[in-house]
Amino acid sequence: LNEWEPPKFVWRTLYTLLLLGLVIKRVVWQRKLNMAQTIQQIARVGPDTLGVAMLTSSFVGMVFTIQFCKEFSKVGLTRVIGGLLGLAFTRELTPVICAIVLAGRVGSAIAAELGTMQVSEQVDQLRTLGSDPVDYLVAPRVVACALSLPILSVVSFTIGMAASILLADLRYGISPNAIVDSAAKYLETSDIGVMCVKGLAFGGVIATISCGWGQTTTGGAKGVGESTTASVVISLVAIFVVDFFLSMIFF
Repeated sequence: LNEWEPPKFVWRTLYTLLLLGLVIKRVVWQRKLNMAQTIQQIARVGPDTLGVAMLTSSFVGMVFTIQFCKEFSKVGLTRVIGGLLGLAFTRELTPVICAIVLAGRVGSAIAAELGTMQVSEQVDQLRTLGSDPVDYLVAPRVVACALSLPILSVVSFTIGMAASILLADLRYGISPNAIVDSAAKYLETSDIGVMCVKGLAFGGVIATISCGWGQTTTGGAKGVGESTTASVVISLVAIFVVDFFLSMIFF
């Protein structure tokens, strides 16, 4: 036992959980947040993710439209296609797709940035100057991702539905009014709320994992690359795990 050392993954996971607790303590209970850094991170997260998320949602929506229209046209149920698309997008597809894009586009950048600061001892310099790295580096990024992802999800949902309506009209001759009426019939306000809650949770998880893995980076440039890759992979796994538990709670 004296010679046994836990795997590095275990220590990093524990540190990331501790980091999440510190962020919640600072933001929720103590209400301490560096607004300048948070606004700066929000301005960075939104533009970096919006274009890719909209493009991805558009093509995913069109792929599902092809499958739904082809199969439901055989049994004369084209008037339920809009409702199925709306439910699929709001409950699962849109928040998960946007979270995956955020993890690859922003999460990797956060891990690389904090990892570089860690190996170059910039984080230690912040402590020497009397600044708390959690307040200055971690909390603004977690809040920015958590607030930005629900907004990105709503925009991507709108674009995805618009692309689906356009394809259904041009390719299969299904009236846009039929899809819109069907979506309005089946969708409820709570479905939009679930989408936003999932986006909030996914954004917080992605940013926390990226910050945790970035701040535990060792080994110079090689360690930064390994931390960046590992943070993206673990974020993707965490997205689906959290999505499962949230779906169990809501549905």
